[in-house]
Amino acid sequence: MQKPIILAEIGSSHGGDLGKAKELIAAASEAGADGAKFQLVYAEEILHPRSGFVDLPGGRIPLFERFKALERPVGFYAALKEETEAKGMWFVCSPFGIRSSRILHQIGTKVFKIASPELNHYPLLEEVVQYHVPILVSTGVSTLGDIEQALSVLRTSMIEKDKENPSQLPFPPLTLLHCITAYPAPEEEYNLSILPNLRGIFGLPVGVSDHSRDPVLVPVLAVLEGARVIEKHFTLDHQGAGLDDPIALDAREFQTMVMEVRRAFLEVKAGRRSHVVEALEARYGKEKVWKVLGDGVKRLASSEIGNYRTTNRSIHALRDLRKGEVLTEDNCALLRTEKNLKPGLSPEFLRVVLGKRLVRDVESGEGIQWEDLLA
Repeated sequence: MQKPIILAEIGSSHGGDLGKAKELIAAASEAGADGAKFQLVYAEEILHPRSGFVDLPGGRIPLFERFKALERPVGFYAALKEETEAKGMWFVCSPFGIRSSRILHQIGTKVFKIASPELNHYPLLEEVVQYHVPILVSTGVSTLGDIEQALSVLRTSMIEKDKENPSQLPFPPLTLLHCITAYPAPEEEYNLSILPNLRGIFGLPVGVSDHSRDPVLVPVLAVLEGARVIEKHFTLDHQGAGLDDPIALDAREFQTMVMEVRRAFLEVKAGRRSHVVEALEARYGKEKVWKVLGDGVKRLASSEIGNYRTTNRSIHALRDLRKGEVLTEDNCALLRTEKNLKPGLSPEFLRVVLGKRLVRDVESGEGIQWEDLLA
């Protein structure tokens, strides 16, 4: 039984300010994090400029413009990595496309994280798997079939690599992170009994990427269900300008989580799992604890079901396309749809549609459908 790795999800809470990023890294280290996780953002890799406004815990924002404002040169991310490792933590980062993944590889990133919306970004998965580094795969707003399809891209290469050159890192080659893509995510919807089921179905280590506000309930129950990795949003200030600051843990809350998780791990290791459950029931109530554990059946949570097919990737037009034009990598791409555009075909059909001629006009940003290609 291995001690869970605890990651402070700093994401883009630094706002592109290296000084603030260093403050966050230092605070995460002092709070007991094993690693700090970031996001390498290029807006064009994520969504279309016409995606418009989205409602987040901090308010209604123009998401594309916000992502553009977060873009930084390669040296910024190299400095984040250097600072994180200098504090004795693992530098973990999420790319959102080929460009960002290659930059992370260039600076020597040892652990990659695939965020839930990129679970079906198959070209990204094909790129990252070539780097032969541990990959954390988040599974929010997904079905078992979605997970299986992503693993079909990742798994063969990772398994062969592991046989030939076993990783010396504490991270397995692949880890599935159970997640609910909602901000904040209701604890009662977490269904943490899914963890041993995911481990059994796919034969992989599991963990949790937790977007709930409580610092203890979901992380500790995840430990009881066998989580190897626990990721939780981290901030210096809940009132900060970071996209996730309102739902993140501050340093004091994060330190509480770390202590509770470590204590629970030792109790489970000593065969006293029931003691942890009883303590949680006394604190939160038996009904709530058992709701958080759930029935172990993988399904879209109520709070995220409306995001299915809009948060995930699909094929979108990059500009106004006219009837008769041929689809190419320059005029269409795999993007998140968000709320204001219609989703396109699944990324699995990208290679099928490239080279095909449109039978009708498609407006810039809209998803490309079979009806646009078949007379």
